[in-house]
Amino acid sequence: MEALHMKVVMRFLILFLVCSTFVYAAPLPEVPAKGMVTVVDLGAKTCIPCKMMVPVLDAMEKEYKGRASVIFIDVRENPDQATKFGIRSIPTQIFFNKDGEEVYRHEGFLDQKPFDEMMKKILAE
Repeated sequence: MEALHMKVVMRFLILFLVCSTFVYAAPLPEVPAKGMVTVVDLGAKTCIPCKMMVPVLDAMEKEYKGRASVIFIDVRENPDQATKFGIRSIPTQIFFNKDGEEVYRHEGFLDQKPFDEMMKKILAE
């Protein structure tokens, strides 16, 4: 009887985990954002250089709120996005102009100053 009870509990847990992944998985934002300068940072929450990007992304998101979209996509959680954007290493930042055209791509950590300079250049176009 105990073995049967354990089987039922295990099946329930597996079903719960599978269902909760689909229910609680956040949808990915549209990249590039329509009619807006967009930067997508493709990385992983567990990668050291990717973690170093967090304060830069946060600062740029605040600085350009309403004028540009700054998006992070975890490619370990969303491996199809790595293929979609042709990612060879992480982190990778891809800058799009307001027409949705890729205008710049950088692989590796990107410090705030060159990030900011690129944003200003694209927004000025």
